[in-house]
Amino acid sequence: MAARATLTKNQQKVLEKLEAATGPLSAYTLLDQLRDEGFRAPLQVYRALESLMKDGFVHRLESLNAFVACSEPHDHSHHNHRMTAFAICDTCGQVTEISDETIGKRLDDWVGSTGFVAKKAVIEFRGTCAKCAAIAA
Repeated sequence: MAARATLTKNQQKVLEKLEAATGPLSAYTLLDQLRDEGFRAPLQVYRALESLMKDGFVHRLESLNAFVACSEPHDHSHHNHRMTAFAICDTCGQVTEISDETIGKRLDDWVGSTGFVAKKAVIEFRGTCAKCAAIAA
């Protein structure tokens, strides 16, 4: 697991943009936001994102083809990136990261009982966050 201090300049800049964002960002949105910082090609962003995901700093939201910074503290000793769930608000775009070791273990056991060997699971819940639900009420 890489420490924040070992991130490259490009990785650091991509991570900072994701941490400052109010919602998930696509790679091309990141590229647009980083052009003034020397980013010229999508490959620069994708390489940084790939490393950041591998090291647990960033998650990819499959259904949105977008990225978010990990909301857990970056000491990942107690955070299981093998099973991460996200609650995504369809109204405001807020993303809440959820990780539960007990549920992750039960899902591993359930899937493993079929003989399947899972490497990673990402679960996405789509709906309405509490704030938007309260406004709509």
